Amino acid sequence: MAIDPQELRSLLEFLSGSDIQELKLEVDDFRLEVRRNLPPVVSMPAVLPPTVAAMPTLAPPPEPAAAAVPPPAAAASRSDLLEIRAPMVGTFYRAPSPGDPPFVEIGSRVTPGQTICILEAMKLMNEIEADQGGELVEILVENGTPIEYDQVLMRLRPA
Repeated sequence: MAIDPQELRSLLEFLSGSDIQELKLEVDDFRLEVRRNLPPVVSMPAVLPPTVAAMPTLAPPPEPAAAAVPPPAAAASRSDLLEIRAPMVGTFYRAPSPGDPPFVEIGSRVTPGQTICILEAMKLMNEIEADQGGELVEILVENGTPIEYDQVLMRLRPA
């Protein structure tokens, strides 16, 4: 039995908007496993550099990268501001396309349901909407930056 690409795309789109964290689907010779909200896995490159002596130097860089992640998450949260967090892993975009103006700027008034950014996940563009209204105080992520699940993207002063 073959899986139709459109059905697969629809399934993945449904999963991105649900609370399902793991799905395994096996049909005849087709197998699909989807997992999310799991700790990031640091992997080695598939192609090693030409010198074997360089291998030991590959191990240390992931440690500083992992150490660089906590400071934004550990940044002091102001109690008067609402944090807008990433609902999924993906790439953060402030505008609908490269030449367009950003959805919001610092100081913008935001209304509930207003699109504030896009998260690209698995080649799908997911519009992220504000849950509450207020004034946008901080944008903590640069345009085009990869983001993690539950990472703080923006801070909003509730209306």
